[in-house]
Amino acid sequence: MAKFKRYDYSQKVLIPVCLEEQLVPGSLEFAIHTLIETRMDMSVFEGKYKNDQTGRSAYDPKILLKVVLQGYSRGLISSRDIERACCENVTFMSLSGNQRPDHSTIASFVSSMKDQILPLFCDILLVCEQENLLGGTFFALDGVKLPANASKECSGTVADLKKKKDKIQQKVKRLLKDQIDADKDDDDDFGTPSNREQQIDKLNKQADRIEKWLKQNDAKIGVNKKELYSNVTDNDSAKMHTSHGTVQGYNAQALVDSKHQVIVHGEAIGKGLDNDNLPPVVDGAKKNLESIGKGKDYFKGKILTADSSYHSVTNISKCNEEKLDAYIPDNKFRNRDKRFASRVGYRPRSKKFTFADFRYDRDTDQYICPNGRRLKRLVKAGRHKGKLLRVYRSSEKDCKLCQLRAKCLRYKDAKRRHLSYYADASGQNISQAMVKKIETQKGRKIYPQRIGIVEPVFANIRVHKRMDKFNLRGKIKVNIQWLLYCMVHNIEKIANYGFT
Repeated sequence: MAKFKRYDYSQKVLIPVCLEEQLVPGSLEFAIHTLIETRMDMSVFEGKYKNDQTGRSAYDPKILLKVVLQGYSRGLISSRDIERACCENVTFMSLSGNQRPDHSTIASFVSSMKDQILPLFCDILLVCEQENLLGGTFFALDGVKLPANASKECSGTVADLKKKKDKIQQKVKRLLKDQIDADKDDDDDFGTPSNREQQIDKLNKQADRIEKWLKQNDAKIGVNKKELYSNVTDNDSAKMHTSHGTVQGYNAQALVDSKHQVIVHGEAIGKGLDNDNLPPVVDGAKKNLESIGKGKDYFKGKILTADSSYHSVTNISKCNEEKLDAYIPDNKFRNRDKRFASRVGYRPRSKKFTFADFRYDRDTDQYICPNGRRLKRLVKAGRHKGKLLRVYRSSEKDCKLCQLRAKCLRYKDAKRRHLSYYADASGQNISQAMVKKIETQKGRKIYPQRIGIVEPVFANIRVHKRMDKFNLRGKIKVNIQWLLYCMVHNIEKIANYGFT
């Protein structure tokens, strides 16, 4: 007969464990522990507690922040998962001093960090500066769309939500009618009474929830005066199209320094489009950098790159205002570059005349068309959406008899050609100037570096660390969570390239 080693589950084992020895120098948990204990100002939390004379002793914010950052770095976003880890995982036990905060304490701590999160983020940024991890010359901006703690099925216009409520109420009426008919016929196949009551109760709660939301909220109106989709669960979130499908979530922005891919500012925005996301991120980064000793004109002359989704008058104007050397291409920049001719989906330049085919005569302030006819300024100055708009148009007589009419006018029945653009204070076409800048030899050399700076940051956060969703609701709380994600990324950079 085979022999096996004897085992006994009833035996008692005493294992000597030194908590401090579990935090190995060079590891992420060691960096989290050391930074919070020695380099971060945790006094920002003291104003929240009033138990110095009476009341129960609270968990130290250092302990809570350590386990939260460590949990996030392991992909444990749920407070219940972090609570469990503090009971089962020796690394979490070491960071918490073998204390075991419950999930409600952890959740409340994270969601209430509105006034503390930015100072803590800046403390980490200061350490990055002191450890020479910031280059300060080249920045890249991008966003990643992460799901929110809200269902996209609860999204729609106010009219859509009213229809949804009415449909639920109609379904409840049908169920009640079917139940009455089943009771009369003594039909047991319709379902047990308890199941029917549960279903009706669930539907009633859904209808009441929508009705309550409709009474307390108005329609969301976008910049183009059109109604946007609202969400009953988290109205600050938005329905967004991503490469992973449509999600109800937030567009998490990050401005990244090129030297070691340190995030200098992050902000979660409930909007899928990036056409006006650059100003708040740049302003936030300026405040963060000022708090660590940088000047107000820190971004002057610095390079900033962003992808084509950021090509807008608002974003480019902000770059000009901050005197940033920005490189933001338009959506069709690859179709003008022959280097991309072999890629799938490449479409050559349109045969129709574009803005670039019209020559500007600065002396007369007129544009000259490919056929030599002039387009005169319609008005001296105009404002549209708060921005300077310039419009030029040709003569109907010139366009009517023009042999190039088919290549110039968009529609067959059009009478004349118009050119319009947003201008800066000097009258320069902001968008066209950026297009020309991207197509220079310098622009084609600088812009491709963007992908190697900012995309690995999102890969680290979303894939490697599995911080791929938000489980809090509302922009304020989601922004706290996003900055914590960014802190985890920056602390890892300090662990890898900074102190040991």
